[in-house]
Amino acid sequence: MHSETHLQLHHVRAAELHAQADAHRLATEARRPSELRTRLGWALVEVGLRLASAPKVAMAH
Repeated sequence: MHSETHLQLHHVRAAELHAQADAHRLATEARRPSELRTRLGWALVEVGLRLASAPKVAMAH
């Protein structure tokens, strides 16, 4: 194989890999807010359950 042909194939493959990496990065970034929302939601549920199950202390007046 001629060296220029090999170099051109290398450039084409590198461009394909960069495009795949960009697509993966964008897909990962798009997924993060929902994961964060889910984690925050469950954290709020946990706090609510702890508050609901905490022993009630009578306040003296």
